[in-house]
Amino acid sequence: MSASLEANHPSSTKKKFGKSEREVPHHTHKAKKWYPAEDEQRRKKVRKTIRPAVPRPTLTPGSILILLAGRFRGKRVILLKHLPEGILLVTGPFKVNGVPLRRVNARYVIATSAKVDLKGVDEKTVEKVAKDGYFAREKGKEGKKGEEEFFKQGEKPEKKKPSSARASDQKAVDKVLLANIKKEPHLIQYLGSSFSLRKGDRPHEMKF
Repeated sequence: MSASLEANHPSSTKKKFGKSEREVPHHTHKAKKWYPAEDEQRRKKVRKTIRPAVPRPTLTPGSILILLAGRFRGKRVILLKHLPEGILLVTGPFKVNGVPLRRVNARYVIATSAKVDLKGVDEKTVEKVAKDGYFAREKGKEGKKGEEEFFKQGEKPEKKKPSSARASDQKAVDKVLLANIKKEPHLIQYLGSSFSLRKGDRPHEMKF
């Protein structure tokens, strides 16, 4: 510590208490007699370094995957493209098993040895679907509820229909995939079937 800092730093004083003498700290060094009623939040230090997601070697475009979670768990899908942060772009195709173009987490899939040829799939359409804003929810029209909407509250809500742009993109991708799938025997039945485990099955011994 430099001489200037030592001069500015408050020093303790010595006081006599009877025959004894002891050092009394400066009032700035003493503990506070009050404390805040609410605990002050402190930011936690992130010790782990953020590393880019590295895809598994088995997850290659064209591979058939088994979904392990979500609405379509147990379904077999085709991997189209890797997205950032360990996300995968997949499709059913929709006509085969009802799985549309969607994004899934790479942690919740099992890669199989079966593959589908992606030759002929429009890359521009895949790039369009892979963008962040493609799957964003459309904002509904905000307005005051009228009498008709008030009386319709007890009724079942109408099913949301996909936009015409999404439907056309789905058809464009699936058209080429279906043509390639039909070339392989029993592949369309394989994609249409669901994966499930029964009593006594040992998944760690299975070869997918």
